[in-house]
Amino acid sequence: MKKDPVVFYAALAIMTVIVVFGIVTPDLVETITNQTQGFIINTFGWYYLLSVSLIVLVCIYLFISPVGKIKLGKPDEKPEFNRPTWIAMLFSAGIGIGLIFYGAYEPLSHYAINSPTGELGTDQGIKDAMRYTYFHYGIHPWSIYGIVALAIAYFGFRKGEISLISKTLRPIIGKHADGTTGKVIDIVAVISTIMGVATSLGFGAIQINGGLSFLFDIPKNLTSQTIIIIIVTILFMISALTGIGKGIKYLSNINMSLSLLLFLAVFFLGSTLFTLNLLVTSVGGYFQNIIQMSLRIAPLNENIRGWINDWTIFYWAWWIAWSPFVGLFIARVSRGRSIREFVTFVLLAPTIISFIWFTTFGSAAITTERAGISISSLLPEESLFGVLETYPVGMVLSILTILIIVIFFVTSADSGTFVLGMMTSNGIQNPTRRIKAIWGVFLSLTALALIYSGGLLALQNAMIVAALPFSVVIILMAISLITSLRKEAKELGIRHQRPFKRKE
Repeated sequence: MKKDPVVFYAALAIMTVIVVFGIVTPDLVETITNQTQGFIINTFGWYYLLSVSLIVLVCIYLFISPVGKIKLGKPDEKPEFNRPTWIAMLFSAGIGIGLIFYGAYEPLSHYAINSPTGELGTDQGIKDAMRYTYFHYGIHPWSIYGIVALAIAYFGFRKGEISLISKTLRPIIGKHADGTTGKVIDIVAVISTIMGVATSLGFGAIQINGGLSFLFDIPKNLTSQTIIIIIVTILFMISALTGIGKGIKYLSNINMSLSLLLFLAVFFLGSTLFTLNLLVTSVGGYFQNIIQMSLRIAPLNENIRGWINDWTIFYWAWWIAWSPFVGLFIARVSRGRSIREFVTFVLLAPTIISFIWFTTFGSAAITTERAGISISSLLPEESLFGVLETYPVGMVLSILTILIIVIFFVTSADSGTFVLGMMTSNGIQNPTRRIKAIWGVFLSLTALALIYSGGLLALQNAMIVAALPFSVVIILMAISLITSLRKEAKELGIRHQRPFKRKE
């Protein structure tokens, strides 16, 4: 199946304009993105919080509902990948670079730099820092990924639709899913995907550069970041051309093993007992306050509202912008699983891993800070390396960290080229090498253009702008999915049953 000319060329044209403007007029692009980002956050912050909370409720409904028995495929179909490999693939594609970049920095930032509750530098501030970090990497982001992936998998493998975002809306928009409306939806999804993946690649390049600068005094500038992106682009293009069953699969398993090694080193070399106690306490605080955190917009406190804009709204926009990419990829590797199994593992497995990871690295950064070593004075991309420097084998662990970031970079970009190839090739399950190569180049160019236009701030602004239109699509996907599932449940005779039947 050849590429969809409308979606492919329209998305290519739009991204070409963005890249060219980012390189030719970086100051103008930075100004425009700053103003647009400010307008969106101040006007639609409440909408981001409310819509993501509703998505979580939809996922909970799908888990407890009898429709959870329905399989993503034929009734006798078996999963393509075993469960550990499946979890490793969705985790590496969905959240990898974020764990390394923010693992030590975010909890430390909430504790020592800008507290979400005003409890700066206190014991209570440590607990607040951890539960808000959990909030940003827990059930909410994975519900966003999950609902998009589930809709694509259900309509693709159960209903025989092409694996495109537009086709998941057929129960709502009918024949328009095949017309202009459908094309526009797919173009929006492609643009959102490119901006989301490119932002993460930008973060990865900046942190690799930060680590190399911290360890070996390599200049931290655009030239270094460009060289890093070029080298990693070559690596992920090689991986992308080997196919999903080889490149992404093997690299995901390797990276999970290396990440586990880094985690165990920090866990046992650091304050192990403090980490375990903090984990239990913070998990309790997270679940006790999850509703309040989900709907917290702070209309009467400008400082707290600023923190919410900089962190929570940014994260929700990041996850939304990533969701068409991660959703399509997770759907692609989840065929043959039941809806209940899908929701359970997509929401809970990465959430539990994130809780443990952030507690370990967050507690390491905070205890180091409290010991008198100012990790908070370092740049975000240097925070983890500053912590590792205090360990007996710090240099080895830092080099291991850079290797993990590179592989996460490769798997994210590799998955991105694969998904973009699907989205612009009428949903074909194995896009051509040429299509993947084109999108691989554009992902790298977009990341460079955003870095050139303002570094981390430009990356964050672009993410928030790109996420808004696709958030509406996600809500429509959820409505469409529930509508179709309820109809199928009725046809199959699946009924809601009371959990306890009174004996006659």
